[in-house]
Amino acid sequence: QPILIGIELLHSLLGNYGLAIILLTLILKAVLLPLTKSSFKSMKAMQDLQPEIKAMRERIKDPNELNQATMELFKRHGVNPMGGCLPVFLQLPIFLGMYNALRTSFHLRHANFALWINDLAAPERLHILGVPVPVMILIMGATMLIQQITTPTSAPPEQRRMMLLMPLFFTGMFIIWPFPSGLV
Repeated sequence: QPILIGIELLHSLLGNYGLAIILLTLILKAVLLPLTKSSFKSMKAMQDLQPEIKAMRERIKDPNELNQATMELFKRHGVNPMGGCLPVFLQLPIFLGMYNALRTSFHLRHANFALWINDLAAPERLHILGVPVPVMILIMGATMLIQQITTPTSAPPEQRRMMLLMPLFFTGMFIIWPFPSGLV
């Protein structure tokens, strides 16, 4: 309901549900920015400690002793290993709320946005030579992939490859189980 109220309020100002959704998304991102910033700071601190953690793993073979030493290392450096997860946990209910709002709102049914997108509550498809192409989903997947490629990380190559597969996974998921175009 709060998301629908926000969309309706912004629609009354902008006159376009698509623009209202985009502006609401930007507002939510701005509100969550301090948490996202602290998450990035926590992830950076964890990356900085990786050489020390690797050295501890090589010299300490007992798992309990290793866990205790790792926790002491985190405490000494003021690092919370779960600090990077908080924004994800907060964004998930917002994402689900946005999904439900866009899926169930009768106001968004047949609400034009721009170009070929003429129903923000339904999956978007641009028909090219008779073939329905999910253009926005492909653009979303491409931007997620570019973001993963350009994000600096000191992760091992296997983990890096796995993170590069995530945009492909989400793109495939959005194509197989179509999401409302307003959510994409």
